[in-house]
Amino acid sequence: MSVAKKEYKRITTKTLVDMKKRGEKISMLTAYDYTMAKIVDSAGIDVILVGDSASNVMAGHETTLPITLDQMIYHAASVVRAIERSLVVVDIPFGSYQSDPKEALRSAIRIMKESGGHAVKVEGGREIKESIKRILNAGIPVMGHLGLTPQSIYKFGTYTVRAKEEEEAEILKADALLLEKAGCFGIVLEKVPAKLAAEVAASVTIPIIGIGAGNGVDGQVLVTHDMLGMTHEFNPRFLRRYLDMFEDMTGAFKSYITDVKSGDFPNEEEQY
Repeated sequence: MSVAKKEYKRITTKTLVDMKKRGEKISMLTAYDYTMAKIVDSAGIDVILVGDSASNVMAGHETTLPITLDQMIYHAASVVRAIERSLVVVDIPFGSYQSDPKEALRSAIRIMKESGGHAVKVEGGREIKESIKRILNAGIPVMGHLGLTPQSIYKFGTYTVRAKEEEEAEILKADALLLEKAGCFGIVLEKVPAKLAAEVAASVTIPIIGIGAGNGVDGQVLVTHDMLGMTHEFNPRFLRRYLDMFEDMTGAFKSYITDVKSGDFPNEEEQY
């Protein structure tokens, strides 16, 4: 059953918890630059994720691993300057928090101070709980990320669905409870069976945001460039393309080239 959408002037971490209590689904998309963030925010999105997926989308890397903390801060600062309503969550990149809680805190502080972001996101459960606690103790909101965790892709060896077997599913459910108890305000759950995701969402009071995790969770996130059809090589089952911008942009570029070559652009009205 759909729930009437409440108007929020500014989305906060508390807003998201309230939305879960009310049964209102949470919308979340990525942005990495000012122009895109301005459009996404003005459309009314609840959460903007400055994802380390910028490593793939903006820089062309095969994985999220190469992007640096300095680069994440640059992207996040660009996004924050565009925002009037959305909550901005920033990924802490690979190698900046996993092994040393003190380094995790330093990384989170840099993101908050230098970008103006509203929260950080980290991947993993019990193995990074000390880093999460250290960040939270400094008053910095933390979003978790379980299931398929792209920063660990070389450990998994594949981007296939996670937690299909009972043992891994039980670990995931325990990690979700651990993240809630530690103080995380929400969790992204990526590429896990829909039934398991619904169980996790029902077991915690914090919002579960799914990507490839079915409709029984509290909200959804997609990479904006994917849902707009700007990318065309990536076709997972969970992706719904709302536009085909690859075709539209290619057509526009070709028309521009034709007009320039023919001398049609600029015409008399487009000159001084």
